[in-house]
Amino acid sequence: MKTMQFIAVCALLAGASATFAHGNISHTSAPIIKEQKAWGIAGDAKNAQRTITLNMTDDMRFAPSHFSVKKGETLNLRVVNKGQVMHEMVLGTQASLDEHAQMMLKYPGMEHAEPYMAHVAPGQSENLVWSFNRAGNFDFACLIAGHYQAGMTGRFTVTE
Repeated sequence: MKTMQFIAVCALLAGASATFAHGNISHTSAPIIKEQKAWGIAGDAKNAQRTITLNMTDDMRFAPSHFSVKKGETLNLRVVNKGQVMHEMVLGTQASLDEHAQMMLKYPGMEHAEPYMAHVAPGQSENLVWSFNRAGNFDFACLIAGHYQAGMTGRFTVTE
């Protein structure tokens, strides 16, 4: 009986480590679930009107740290990791990013697979296609433990 319990616990832990394992590779492509967020909704690459390149560096900064879009515009955000460590870009509100950052401190290997997140290995890039269908000021950040706390944040403005 104890052997069965041990096997069950090992299976659960193996599943948990797969769920929370950032590792050192970028995310794989998965079906995109389009869910309306306060800051927009996942877009289709064929509808992208332009591309903005966002560079991430090991000095815990984004360049540019601010970008503007018009409401209704779909962008291809090309997220480039110019550093030597893993970085990510997560779109959101200040509140959603604060909440997620706290989770990342508790579970530093937590995996991200949402369409408003790009997890990028050193020297690599990923494309994030987003439709900015809500006006306002919103934020983005690297939520890897310690990066957000070091100020790796940015802001985007969606105008009418």
